Amino acid sequence: MDYALLEESCKCSGSFYERNHSLAEHTSMKIGGACDILARPVSEAALADMINVCRRGGIPYFILGRGSNVLISGNGWRGAVLLIGRELGGIAVDGEYVVAGAGAGLAQVCMAAADAGLGGMEFAYGIPGSVGGALYMNAGAYGGEMSDVTESCRYIGEDGEIHEMAAADMKLRYRGSIFSESRLCILSVRLKLFLKNTEAIRARMDELMQKRREKQPLEYPSCGSTFKRPDGYFAAALIEECGLKGYAIGGAQVSEKHSGFVINRGGASFDDVMRLVEHIKRTVKEKKGIELECEMLILE
Repeated sequence: MDYALLEESCKCSGSFYERNHSLAEHTSMKIGGACDILARPVSEAALADMINVCRRGGIPYFILGRGSNVLISGNGWRGAVLLIGRELGGIAVDGEYVVAGAGAGLAQVCMAAADAGLGGMEFAYGIPGSVGGALYMNAGAYGGEMSDVTESCRYIGEDGEIHEMAAADMKLRYRGSIFSESRLCILSVRLKLFLKNTEAIRARMDELMQKRREKQPLEYPSCGSTFKRPDGYFAAALIEECGLKGYAIGGAQVSEKHSGFVINRGGASFDDVMRLVEHIKRTVKEKKGIELECEMLILE
């Protein structure tokens, strides 16, 4: 595959790029081989140009944020990875709105909202991802999700141009959106919040963070919740009832702290994780008659 035009695009915008770049360091699971080329755009215009170059040149590309819900094959990715980082992570407060770039960390957005006395984002404090990734999958926790607070977003469309979309048109649903079923690329998100006492906001954020520390295996690399919640059930409870809590294959293990998490307890490979995931799905299907569906995005 010819990456010369993509490299030229990076040079023109002053964006970082590197051939044969390891992806493990860019995922919370700390697993993954190298991509053919990684590019980190310094601006929205640079990102749009990179996407257009890839599309015109027939180059497979993948948009990667903080990699908190992505499992990448040990063989890596035969194509380009466009990494959305802090360069596209600006945060601005506008009355009762917060506008955040796709690369902004959810924790930073939550803190900015709290500092401005704006409530509504407390649920997201502690979710280890970016705003773009959170909207992509309609991330949520503790009774809240992105669909509750999103008013609109700016995105790169199929035509390579920048557009705006209202939340009503995003097909936001449990762990999915129009973005997860298309090649549209989120650039920034406009959040509609509400006035609230700053101390009350921070107290709620601290409460939820403490719950995470107590119940989730934050000390180990993971993709967060491995499986989506089946209708009428909890994946973690089903897994535990099947006697799989603590079950391990290679370096991958069902967390002994929270059965909904598959963790990298040390040296886990992509194959270790996938074999464990398939074992869990097969066992739960055999014993409970319920099909589990992965919540993490698997890139092979």
